[in-house]
Amino acid sequence: MTPPPTSNSSPLLVRLQARLTDGLTYGLMFVRQIDLWSLGAIAIALIIAAPILFIASNVLTTPSAVWGHLASTVLPRYLINSAILVIGVSAGTIVIGVSTAWLVSICNFPGRRIWEGLLLFPLAAPAYLLAYTYTDFLEFSGPVQRGLRDLFGWGYGDYWFPNIRSIGGAIALLVLTLYPYVYLLTRVAFLEQSVCTLEASRVLGCSPWRSFLTVAVPLARPAIAAGTALALMETLNDFGTVQYFGVDTFTTGIYRTWFAMGDRPAATQLAAILLLFVFALLAIERYSRNQAAYFQTDSTAALPVPRYDLKGWRAAGAIAICGFPVLFGFLLPAGVLLEMAIANADQVFNRDFWQFASNSLLVAGVTAFIAVIVATFLAYSVRLNPRWAIQLSARVAALGYAIPGSAIAVGVLIPAGTIDNTIDRWMRSTFNLSTGLLFSGTMVILVFAYLVRFLAVSYGSVESSLSKVSPSLDEAARSLGYSPAKTLLKIHVPIVWSGLLTAAMTVFVDVMKELPATIALRPFNFDTLAVRIYNLASDERLAEASGLALALVVVGMIPTLTLGWQISRSSD
Repeated sequence: MTPPPTSNSSPLLVRLQARLTDGLTYGLMFVRQIDLWSLGAIAIALIIAAPILFIASNVLTTPSAVWGHLASTVLPRYLINSAILVIGVSAGTIVIGVSTAWLVSICNFPGRRIWEGLLLFPLAAPAYLLAYTYTDFLEFSGPVQRGLRDLFGWGYGDYWFPNIRSIGGAIALLVLTLYPYVYLLTRVAFLEQSVCTLEASRVLGCSPWRSFLTVAVPLARPAIAAGTALALMETLNDFGTVQYFGVDTFTTGIYRTWFAMGDRPAATQLAAILLLFVFALLAIERYSRNQAAYFQTDSTAALPVPRYDLKGWRAAGAIAICGFPVLFGFLLPAGVLLEMAIANADQVFNRDFWQFASNSLLVAGVTAFIAVIVATFLAYSVRLNPRWAIQLSARVAALGYAIPGSAIAVGVLIPAGTIDNTIDRWMRSTFNLSTGLLFSGTMVILVFAYLVRFLAVSYGSVESSLSKVSPSLDEAARSLGYSPAKTLLKIHVPIVWSGLLTAAMTVFVDVMKELPATIALRPFNFDTLAVRIYNLASDERLAEASGLALALVVVGMIPTLTLGWQISRSSD
């Protein structure tokens, strides 16, 4: 017990003793209230966060021999190109996402209800599929340039044509596939805005354009920032597009340092800098939202917002604005892939196709199943014991979605290799028996990396579903003598079943499309659809990859169609 301070104690000592007493008291209270669910949540958080903590710990380590060369030659280029991608994708996704969200939310024009769902379709196709498709479509021997030469009688060198395989092309394709993040969240924000606020702007004589800029956009600023942050996380995670276009970024640099140079310490330090880059972006996003706050002070946000009727050239302009990203972000690439797949059906839909598809279905199904179980455990632990330590554990476990797959691959594989070598040395010295690699290069390590990357996706859905269950049901279950586990299985799971299915479906599709982590961690001779598409496209064999790419797009349509249906239902 802390002795009381004497009259000669300094004020600083008194404050320190008081803080120490309060800390010990709080710690004892926390230990008394902790249970197996809380301990499990903390343990899961530590395991899931271990790769991220490993990468972060390498920020202050001694640089490797190769690091000096990297820092003086390619590191500035990685930083500049990554920054250009971030700025370009931010601007593009905000312009397309916010403008289309405003049109379908606040305006009336022909086909508006159809465009609400169609604007989500580009989410179904990963950016690297668009990169492969547009390169084939726009190259010198492709149909576009060939048609121009036939039409105008041009020859080689007679005309200028933009090079799609450039940083500008990468930005354009990433914008076309990632703007739905901004569109989806901003559309919800526009629909939830107060009718009185928008009506006041009209009464004051504001034009629709001025109301949009001075009222609607500021109120939707948090949603725009959140959607842009999601798009930027995917931009930094992208490997297939930037690698195929020859754009040097942190992701390509990590793989080049790891596999070409064979220097894992240098690759780890690159991953650590990428981690700092990501955290800096998140801090900027959070700071920008905290600096200004916009509130609605009435209850009229639930009323339908009066729409602006667009006719004539204005309606045609709205259709063109909504149609542009849908056409070039989904319909055109999907059409090109479909035409290739039909023309090369005998080479595409063979036994190898089903092998790659089954590999993808296997890892995606296993990961989705485990992710939903872990997310449910974490969310229910927070519900049982909503103390700050448990909530922090859940947030830490869900941090991986902000970390690019290449960095997670480094953070998973190097510690796994260390563990494998330690076990092998101990077995050799103790039993004269070699265990080999128990974790590295196995399905276990691949699924674990997916879990680190995509647990946040399932946790968000499960937490949202559980938060809608009344606490009175928990109290009723306790009065009937139900244990927490029985309450979860008998009461909560049947109620939130649709949320669990949504979480599993979203993780399933994300794993199917994941490329960076899969390339680095997959077992030997185990290719998924994404990896096989990448290998074929790298060998300029896109026709053979068309069927695989089309299958990936079809799978990606599952959550897209679900979101479109939910949007239509919410509009009703």
